[in-house]
Amino acid sequence: MKRISCIVTVLLFQASISAFCQSSNPVISFFPKETILHSNIPYNNDTLQKHLLDIYLPANAKGKIPLIILIHGGGWLVNDKYADIGYMKKTVSEIISSGFALASIDYRFSTQAVFPAQIQDCNRAVSFLYDNAEKYGFDRTRFAVMGFSAGGHLASLLGLSKNNNIENFFMPGTTTSFSIKAVVDFYGPAELILFPGADNEKSPEGILIGAAPISRPDLAKAASPVSYVDKNDPPFLIIHGEKDELVSPRQSRLLSAWLRVAGVQNELIIVKDAPHFGVIFDADDVRNNVIGFLKKQLN
Repeated sequence: MKRISCIVTVLLFQASISAFCQSSNPVISFFPKETILHSNIPYNNDTLQKHLLDIYLPANAKGKIPLIILIHGGGWLVNDKYADIGYMKKTVSEIISSGFALASIDYRFSTQAVFPAQIQDCNRAVSFLYDNAEKYGFDRTRFAVMGFSAGGHLASLLGLSKNNNIENFFMPGTTTSFSIKAVVDFYGPAELILFPGADNEKSPEGILIGAAPISRPDLAKAASPVSYVDKNDPPFLIIHGEKDELVSPRQSRLLSAWLRVAGVQNELIIVKDAPHFGVIFDADDVRNNVIGFLKKQLN
């Protein structure tokens, strides 16, 4: 109960930030002054609020540029495409100033549709970006994903499962030609059974799959990124807070270990004294690792 109470408090705090941002998209002020914004683009030819994305482009970009796709956190229950940008201001700014494009996407909450709806939405958004690469100036061969918490889970799942061709991870008509060249996972769950709330259908992970993970290990396995690790997966940078009480660092240690066993390039950074999220992850040392990793994998 203590963990669920803490999760609700954190999610409500993050949601209040998102609600403030949603009306006017003030997060644009966190980017370099001349950043070009394409806002609230529907990526699934429907009117769902959760099927929108924003694109941020560096000014005066020359040639086709790499794209970073950002997936927000919120326990698969709350928040939106502005939420994590609010405490990662320097990182998103440097992504743009380094010559990368950034797309921040929304996806359906688990209270709207259970898994695999969330990964279907993420794949659909990436498909849209791939199909419209010429329009926005993206290099189709240089896509990376970055996610935070539940978004880290989805970013990892997207990067790991793409080469497994999981049919029900894609909506009908979704382009599957894209590939992911790199994944940055900030404190994302890797194995749902590891959660202390795995025996509770009302836990965030239980709501995600529509059952207590311990009672439906088949559903939990299908929704766990570690289930899709193989030698052909893209390089990973995994970042987790040492004192994270919502998603244990064991989750990231497990993912890193599976990647290492499979021979996949990865680096795990445990941030000393860091909680589940916050500006500590925008600090110079963490940011330098993120930007250096993206430049190495995409340039």
